[in-house]
Formats: sequence, structure tokens, C-alpha cells
Amino acid sequence: MTESRLQPQPAEAVEPHEARALLRARGVEPDEIDRAEREGRMHLLVLDMLLLPNQPRYTQAEVAEQAGLTLEDAQRFWRALGFPDVDPDEVAFTDHDLNALTTVTGLIHLGLTDVDVAVQVARVIGQSMARVADTNPRPDITPEDSARFAELYALTAGATLDGQARLLEYVWRRHLQASLRRHALHAEEGGGPALAVGFADLVGFTALSQQLSEGALAEVVSRFEELAYDTIAAGGGRVVKMIGDEVMYVTPDVRAAARIALDLSDAYAGDDQLSDVRVGLASGPVLAREGDFYGPVVNLASRIVNIARPGSVLISQSVVEALEDVPGFRCRNLRTRYLKDLGRVPLAVLVRDEPDDDPDASGRRRRRREGGQGVLGLLSEQVRQALEEGRRVAGEPRPE
Repeated sequence: MTESRLQPQPAEAVEPHEARALLRARGVEPDEIDRAEREGRMHLLVLDMLLLPNQPRYTQAEVAEQAGLTLEDAQRFWRALGFPDVDPDEVAFTDHDLNALTTVTGLIHLGLTDVDVAVQVARVIGQSMARVADTNPRPDITPEDSARFAELYALTAGATLDGQARLLEYVWRRHLQASLRRHALHAEEGGGPALAVGFADLVGFTALSQQLSEGALAEVVSRFEELAYDTIAAGGGRVVKMIGDEVMYVTPDVRAAARIALDLSDAYAGDDQLSDVRVGLASGPVLAREGDFYGPVVNLASRIVNIARPGSVLISQSVVEALEDVPGFRCRNLRTRYLKDLGRVPLAVLVRDEPDDDPDASGRRRRRREGGQGVLGLLSEQVRQALEEGRRVAGEPRPE
């Protein structure tokens, strides 16, 4: 075998015929196509035409006027969606932008919303879609590969993008249906929604982030999120947000929230890749705004999780009362604890009330005794102890 055969062979040059045909059909000038090919960004030009096929035609003032909005309100929507300001005289807006704003003004004229609420909705949509866009897998494309990928995108990306758009619409319709039903239930009961709010915190994450490589840490985060979403959704709850090494979830059913809390504790205790979680759970009226929740109940659940022992579920008095005489749960009251900004608060530890001869129960207890064998086992006992000490509320011991 000759030496030349041992060397990596360069990728065969690709003439982007389909890419050029697509771009010309979309009105892109030949000089612009040639320049994009020379500069190794032809694949980006193809994606631009597939994602936003309409050419810019309007300034912001023109698109606002045609949509029936003031320039100020149009700017508010644009910023709420997460897009930067454009120069007043720049022709940067397409028929897609006009259609989006016209949809908003149509809803306003029908009395289904007003400008302020529509801006709030736009803010949530913008944040959510930006996150969805950033999670899309994408290859690392060098300038030398640009023409080849431009041809590939021209041949396949249109159908792929349409499929992703249909998937997003399907998920939105499902979530909208569930949201409308929750809202109708709250309206029947009167007042704001009363929810159980839980926080689950991965023990030792800060220390792990200093000990593990970037790739290993990404695996830990991915596994933490996967277990959290699976466990919470299976139990009938809803993940509100992931906050680094912490997940917040809600459900209107306190018993379901309690089962989720215990299931989270068991799931992480039995996972070889992860350390334990601690869970804090409280219930009561909350303020719902832009897909998030606020108020004293949320603050209480967040404070509780910070003083819970690894692997334990710590609950507020309202949860204790809701679980009274409910089979399958046992609450062990603790002395009152001082929580920052909340004062002294009665708390309890939640455990399962199950027979000692239950094989599932004995398995859970065994996994709990053998805990610490996941990634946290990579850390020394001294590091773990220092971590736990650093996470205590100042001057407050962990609850027994």
C-alpha cells in the first residue's frame, strides 16, 4: 500500500447546483451567491432563504403602520421577542414579520388580549423559542465544507424544517389544551391557583463542576434533567424550570406532588451516574405569571430544599395537613427551623409508609444505604463534608 493511500483523502469537491437553483429561485443575485461561495458561507445563505424566504421590504415604521400598531408598540413586541433594535431607515422586515404583527393586532381587536398582555406573551415565546433553537443539533462546518452542506440543505432541509415546525405546533397545542383546563378549574374554584410547589436539588453539583471534565459534567447535567423530567411528568406534575443543579415543579394535587418528591429521591438514589437529591415541598396560593410562579409558597419551598438532608424530602405544615390520613405517607415532625426572610417555620420529613417486608421498600432502603456510589463517589469524604457544611443555612444544623 502506498503512502498516499495511508493519508486521509480530501472530501471531493461538490458543485452546489441545487443550492444555486434554490437561491436564484428565491431572488438572490448571482453576485451574492458567488461571494457567499468564495467566503465559505453558502450554506448559511441557503439556510437564510429556507428559514425566512421572504425578502425584506419594510422599515419598522412601515410594518407597524400596516399592522395597525404604533411604532412604539411594534418596537416593544420586537424587543420582547428577543430581537435587537434596527436602524429606523433600515429595510429589515419581511411579510412574515407583517403577518405576525397583524395576528397580534387581530387578537387585540377581537378583545382577546391587549397590548401589555400580548407583549408578555411575546416575551415568553421569544425566550422559549430561543432555547429551542439553541438546542437544535448542528454540525461544525468549515468554509471548505460550506458548498457541500449548502447542496445537502437545498435538497433536504426544507422538509426537515417543516417537520420541526409541525412538531412545535403539536406540542404547543397539547400544552395549550392542558393549560386551558387548569385555568378553567382555577376559575371555578375562585382566586389564584393553589399549587404544590417542589424544588429538587442535586447534592454536590458545585464540587462536581470543579472535579469533572466538561464532557463528563455535560453528561451529569443531561442525566439530571432526564430523570427530573421523566419522574415529574410520569407523576402528573409539570417542570417549571431547570436552574442549574435544581428543578422546580408544580402540580395542583398535593398527594401527587408528595409522590413525585419521594420518587425523585428514590430515582437519584438508584442512579449510578448521579448523587442524591434533596427535595423541598410546600403548598398554597401562588401567583402565576409568564409561565412561572411566585409568592410566599414558592419562597418557602425554595428555602426548605436548602436545609434538607441529601436524599430526604422536607415538607411544609400545609403539606403535612394535606397528607393527614392519606395511605402511603408518613410525616415526622421536626422542631421549627429559622428560614431567611421567613422566620421560624414548622417542618416535617416525608417518608413512605410501607411494610418492612415489601420487596420494593427493602430495595429502596438498600439503595439508600449504598448511596454515594455515583459521580459523587469521585470526591473525597473531606470534600463532601466541606460541601455539606458550606450549604447549611448560617448557624442552622440540618434537620434530623
